[in-house]
Amino acid sequence: MPVAKVNGVDVEFEPGMTVLQVAERAGEEIPRFCYHERLSIAGNCRMCLVEVKPGPPKPQASCALPAADGQEIFTDTPMVRKAREGVMEFLLINHPLDCPICDQGGECDLQDQAMGYGRDGSRYAENKRAVEEKHMGPTIKTYMTRCIQCTRCVRFITEVAGVPDIGMISRGESAEITTYLESSVNSELSGNVNDLCPVGALTHRPWAFHYRPWELKKTETIDVMDALGSNIRADARGSEVMRVLPRVHEGINEEWLSDKSRYVVDGLTTRRLDRPFVRENGKLRAASWDEALGVVADRLKAASADLVGVVAGDLQDAESMKAALDLFRALGSAHTDCRQDGSPLGGDTREGWLFNSGLAGIEAADAVLIVGADPRVEAPLLNTRLRKIWLSGQAEVALIGEQVDLSYDYNWLGTGSKTLSKLPKAATDMLSRAERPAIIVGAGALAGETGPAVLNALGALAKKYGVIADGWNGFNVLHTAASRVGGLDMGFVPGEGGLSATDMVKKGQLDVLFLLGADEIDASASGAFTVYLGSHGDRGAHGADVILPGAAYTEKSGLYVNTEGRVQMAERVVFPKGQAKEDWAILRALSERVGHTLPYDTLDQLRGKLMADHPTFGRIDYLAPAAAFDPSKLGVKGDLGDVAFASPIRDPYLSNPIARASATMAELSAQRIAPVAMAAE
Repeated sequence: MPVAKVNGVDVEFEPGMTVLQVAERAGEEIPRFCYHERLSIAGNCRMCLVEVKPGPPKPQASCALPAADGQEIFTDTPMVRKAREGVMEFLLINHPLDCPICDQGGECDLQDQAMGYGRDGSRYAENKRAVEEKHMGPTIKTYMTRCIQCTRCVRFITEVAGVPDIGMISRGESAEITTYLESSVNSELSGNVNDLCPVGALTHRPWAFHYRPWELKKTETIDVMDALGSNIRADARGSEVMRVLPRVHEGINEEWLSDKSRYVVDGLTTRRLDRPFVRENGKLRAASWDEALGVVADRLKAASADLVGVVAGDLQDAESMKAALDLFRALGSAHTDCRQDGSPLGGDTREGWLFNSGLAGIEAADAVLIVGADPRVEAPLLNTRLRKIWLSGQAEVALIGEQVDLSYDYNWLGTGSKTLSKLPKAATDMLSRAERPAIIVGAGALAGETGPAVLNALGALAKKYGVIADGWNGFNVLHTAASRVGGLDMGFVPGEGGLSATDMVKKGQLDVLFLLGADEIDASASGAFTVYLGSHGDRGAHGADVILPGAAYTEKSGLYVNTEGRVQMAERVVFPKGQAKEDWAILRALSERVGHTLPYDTLDQLRGKLMADHPTFGRIDYLAPAAAFDPSKLGVKGDLGDVAFASPIRDPYLSNPIARASATMAELSAQRIAPVAMAAE
């Protein structure tokens, strides 16, 4: 490997690295504003100046300078210090210096680097330039006079998000960042530009003037707004979660986060269920825990076991589902299901419901066939990875389903099952010549009566074209629910003779229906006595006869399994609201009332039972290597019919009870339906 000297110390580096990267490998801190590891190199800010020999006797931008064998790099000479002071002086010429009212205060790169590398005064006395504010949508608040034209936002929105809505216009002193035709940024990843902005020119509009960063208690946890399990940090003040920021996890979300996951937090405090309710004479009234649990217990004891069922919702943690499964199995019920959408997934082959290549592993594919999914809506951060391999030219992408804008080009093959039954030549050629082909199966392909047949046909297709081979498993199921893989892993599916979720809600099938946070299924026609355990007064609670207030995902510690089968632990950020309790504790209390006391009194005991019964839950943050299996045995052979595949998520910003309670999600939904320039606040 080539070797360079950094401040007199020999450092080995890989060919193609820049001087900045080599200096950082040596442990030297190089200031920067425009450079970012995941974006293209711009070389705008000139803050990363260093002295290099051999070379001209002047400071050079280290971010854009290739490192060479035998180079000598100096990061702290008088020339370098003076040059950086001059650059900082230039950057502050027009900056308004309004730190006391800036939301970036305390977390600002400009503040930090001005202290470390700036002068104690300025030689400029001219009037500062002012720039008109822009209207970039409901997630981005602009103070463009602060902008230093680093273009991080431009590069992110163009390269990563694939929506070139932000750019730079004019030249010289008149240069400014703006959106085209003063329109909103129409991207599901727009909040990331606020994180990237180093100076507070772009800040988070939903949280403007709400907090100071040093007031917040920071908790590392897991996002549940989709099935990816993005790593997040939730910051709270008192009993309120004020903001959510991404944490770096190279295998899942890198360092990005979708707008839904980031800004849904205002929905955690509205439309909350904070006390039990019992329906009396057609109207709900507040009740005590003792009364509510007594009513539910009496109904469960009076009903026949084969007329009692439970449906688990999309945001449930593994512990609450395990408690519900143990309780209803103890009651003798086989009617248990975690698949509100009627999916046929389940059985003994775990690989049959996983994203087997892994989210990061999909970047190794050289052909991707998407069936019945809209990754941009269902899993935006997976979509950025698909865009990455498309940009590099290493992979072809084809789609069966709705024609949607994925932010990259793809070969549209057809609308649904008819296309799948006889693949076009373009698809067969693509899969045949690929060394590492991948199929991404969406929930839209598996819904409905033809779901089992579609799953079987896709399995046969995977076997025919070598989607599963030595060291490679490209058969990938893309789930939309954070709880789904955990539920399937523990067998939260109908037992022998049990009804599916879609059958349980049909009229006359059950006497007692227990909805464990299940809001995406219509139980209004069932005629059963309905019990709802959840955190929000949403669809499930509206028709319930008894409401048991549970905890939201930020109010309990719980295990979640993402779509690739990685078990992760979410931590409690704040306590449940009002009289609400953690879901597993409510089920444990109910089990005593019905005479089938669950064999655990603490969360640790419950986890111990869960991990003993299902060892995969004990492997936290472990991604199993690709395992071979026979995909042709999935599902059931049958007629595929002529069914159009459509994503089950019609509006990603209103897809769960927390999102539907969020004012910011309502704004994003309105913009998605009719994208227009947002009025300035």
